[in-house]
Amino acid sequence: MSEHGKLLPLRGIKVVEFEGIGPGPLCGAMLAGLGAEVTLVTRPVAPDARRILRGQAVPPEMELEHGKQVVQLNLKSPEGLAAALDLVAGADALIEGLRPGAMERLGLGPKACHVRNPRLVYGRMTGWGQSGPLAQSAGHDLNYIALTGLLSMAARDDALPMVPPTVMGDATGALGLAFGLTSAILSARASGEGCVVDAAITDIVAMLGSLVQVSRAAGSLGGPQPSPFHDSPFYDVYRCADGRAITLGALEPQFYRELLERLELADVDPAAQYDRAQWPAMKARIAACIAAQPSTHWEALLGGTDVCFARVLTLDEAARHPHNQARGTYRMFRQGEREVPRSAPAPRFLPAGTE
Repeated sequence: MSEHGKLLPLRGIKVVEFEGIGPGPLCGAMLAGLGAEVTLVTRPVAPDARRILRGQAVPPEMELEHGKQVVQLNLKSPEGLAAALDLVAGADALIEGLRPGAMERLGLGPKACHVRNPRLVYGRMTGWGQSGPLAQSAGHDLNYIALTGLLSMAARDDALPMVPPTVMGDATGALGLAFGLTSAILSARASGEGCVVDAAITDIVAMLGSLVQVSRAAGSLGGPQPSPFHDSPFYDVYRCADGRAITLGALEPQFYRELLERLELADVDPAAQYDRAQWPAMKARIAACIAAQPSTHWEALLGGTDVCFARVLTLDEAARHPHNQARGTYRMFRQGEREVPRSAPAPRFLPAGTE
């Protein structure tokens, strides 16, 4: 059980994580947050990208290293290599995020590790994967999303797609690797044989884009006709009188009907919701309505209803929103004169029979 009385389903699982940036460390942090014992192997000198992207110091509790046992090893020395292999021998899983072939050159590739531990689940986190024409190419989050075709879906009115937050690729990759590792650990415990998990961000983002692919095939996204997700008046971001923004997502008829009632648009026929010819005029009308009042007004009128509403919040505001506070979605840490948020482990696991 955790300190909050929730189950930690990965308690007893041992993971060795080799230092990297982005999705690999996040995957290790996710596993540690669910109870796994994660040993982080760091180098005597941090990678350049890690130093560049780190910026100013953050509270230690916010670091992705928090909750992990940190061991510094020179993997290019015989002693460091032997110590790393000893860690691997007692582990259930391994996480590495180097370019394909780098771990083999260090003497820590899958073959060497499986000699020491046949049950080991060897997790390889990359952008492009272990094979394919781009496997040896450098890349980052934005590039991977672009190659999956999903970035193009963020473009509207022939404009360039917006650069999404880095969570789109790196964090999706971390989630995919965590899913792959835990699945493979179950298999290894049943069969006694480990495996290699080839977790490519491009593969995982594409897989999680299945809903988009289905919507596109059905003609409701990315096709010649106006899309409910890009062009409709009932699924969009709107500017308010105070300069803030709100979101509406009333895709279903019953939700759209309630939206019209709350906006006092009694002359609009709810049954014409999907008459695409009416969308431009209807969107302009709703935009004008929303622009006439501040976001706090719309929060009071629409928040917690079935119109599918949420204000566009800053990260600090999100951490203090009553719903997120009630669920403990974020934890606050002191950084100088201010408090900064970091998300709590998820999902939650409760004992059977919990109400």
